[in-house]
Amino acid sequence: MSDFTPQNESHSEKVTVGWREWVRVPDLGLPDMRAKIDTGAKTSAIHAFEVTPFEKDGEKWVRFRIRPRKSMPELEQTCEAKVIDQRIVKSSTGEKENRYVINQKLCMGPWHWETEMTLTDRDTMAFLMLIGRRALAGRFLVDSAASFLLGRPQVDEAEPIESSEPVYIGK
Repeated sequence: MSDFTPQNESHSEKVTVGWREWVRVPDLGLPDMRAKIDTGAKTSAIHAFEVTPFEKDGEKWVRFRIRPRKSMPELEQTCEAKVIDQRIVKSSTGEKENRYVINQKLCMGPWHWETEMTLTDRDTMAFLMLIGRRALAGRFLVDSAASFLLGRPQVDEAEPIESSEPVYIGK
C-alpha cells in the first residue's frame, strides 16, 4: 500500500467535505438542509415548486414554495428571491428544463459565500439541494467516502470563504 501525496500543494489550503453535508440558505429563512455535494452538476440547485415570477422595483423576482425537510413534508415555506438569469439546464436524466437562477448566501460548516442556484422541483429526489462545481471550485475537495464532515452550519460565527483560484467552467 502506498501513501498518497498531493501533487499540488494548493490542495492543502482547501477544506475537505463529504459527499453530503449540512447547509443553510439564511437569506431565504430556511432551516438547515441535507445537501448532496455533486461535482457532476455545474450549478447548485434547490427544491422549489409553485414558482411564480413577478416584478419588484422594476426587477424580475420569483416567489416559490419549498419543503426544506424530506422527513417533514408538512413544513412548507414561501420564499422570494431576485432572478439573476434563466437557463436551460440538462438534468441527470438528460431532460432539458428552463430554470430560474438566483444568487444566495450559502453556509456550510463555519464558512459562507455567495453562489448561484437554480430552482427546480426535486421532490422525488433523495436530496432537496445539490451543491455544484461552481460553488465548490477553489474552496473545497470532496471525499466521496465521507459524510457530514463539517457538521451543522455555524451561521452566527460563519467566516467568508473565497475561491483560492480562478473558476473555469466549460460548457
